[in-house]
Amino acid sequence: MSGERIRPDPARSDRRLSVHPAGFTLVELVIIIVILGILAAVAIPQLADMSGSAKTAATRKEMGELRRALVGSPEIVAGGRPVAAGFQGDVGRLPGRLSDLTVRPDSVPPYDRLARYGWNGPYIDPYGGNYLSDAWGVPYVYDPDARILLSVGGGDTLRVTL
Repeated sequence: MSGERIRPDPARSDRRLSVHPAGFTLVELVIIIVILGILAAVAIPQLADMSGSAKTAATRKEMGELRRALVGSPEIVAGGRPVAAGFQGDVGRLPGRLSDLTVRPDSVPPYDRLARYGWNGPYIDPYGGNYLSDAWGVPYVYDPDARILLSVGGGDTLRVTL
């Protein structure tokens, strides 16, 4: 027996004889956690900046829709007459409040098709009243006398002249 070599039985699965142990060492795990931390520290500010620019873009788009609802789109014509006249085109003046775009004010008569005068709204989708605030949840500043619409929710003030 002194010259015989002992061979492991292939039917047995003895992991102690394996050259490559399964799993990761503590050092490898710490290195991976440090790398993930560095990536997160770089990526999170970039994502926050993207969120801000997306809110700015959404607010600009909504302010454009509000402008069209307030003063109309004179370039949209059918039969020689503007089709999207907006509140001002139908009533002859800007509304006193933005909420007048969705609910007829008592001081304005319903639209008369023959006279082509009166409230012909709603001029904007009133779903949930979201049109009253910008993407940051701050109400728009609307001044019909100065003919401006402002968003002050973001870092910069966005302005639309009516």
